[in-house]
Amino acid sequence: MITASIVVYHQDIEILQKTVYSFLNTPFPKKLFIIDNNESSNLKNIFPQEEVEHIKTKSNLGFGKGHNLILDRISSEYHLILNPDVEFSPDVLTKLIAQLKNEPNVSFITPKIIYPDKGPQFACRKHPTFFSLLNRKLKWSKKYFYENEYRNQNLNYSFYPEFIHGCFMLFKSKELLELKGFDERYFLYMEDADLCREIENKGKKIMYFPEVQIIHHHQRGSSKSNKLFFIHTFSAIKYFLKWGFR
Repeated sequence: MITASIVVYHQDIEILQKTVYSFLNTPFPKKLFIIDNNESSNLKNIFPQEEVEHIKTKSNLGFGKGHNLILDRISSEYHLILNPDVEFSPDVLTKLIAQLKNEPNVSFITPKIIYPDKGPQFACRKHPTFFSLLNRKLKWSKKYFYENEYRNQNLNYSFYPEFIHGCFMLFKSKELLELKGFDERYFLYMEDADLCREIENKGKKIMYFPEVQIIHHHQRGSSKSNKLFFIHTFSAIKYFLKWGFR
């Protein structure tokens, strides 16, 4: 049994359909939770399948709090934290689960992530620092930028990075439940980085596994929207107040 959760807010329906059917086409007993943060929508009509459970919120709860809503409903061995803008083939979860079974010290696993044009997304990162976030925005040092994304090593091989972008996180369910999900102080952004720090603090690891890949229709929202940029900034402040600025 595998479960997955998707938090939806003003999502492109065509892309969302690709995400939902990517999961529903996997060859396991499955259940998908769609946490709908939209004030009004007809997602129940679009996804009426028995394997889909719809959870309607009264307001936009954000990413982490939305996913946390279903923690007490997880009874599966594996749980997938899934963005509403990814697509993947049916064998991806099969291979990821097979690998995860052989990794007793790994809490979650993530595949290679590419853009729709097949270009690579560099989802593996070092733990965020104040300088690394400024450098991503202002592009002071290309060398430091590349080092922060592990581009100085061969990303065709599996390894255990410090932090992986949270668009596709396949957890051992018990590990996610022990962590009690995401820190709900983050409305949006940095909650995945925070969770990776919590995993490290427990003496566990996360794994990048590039033998399979997914497509992520990444929008880079905070670089295009002033509102999202300020949300990202406030989340970063909360992160550094919790973990320190180094």
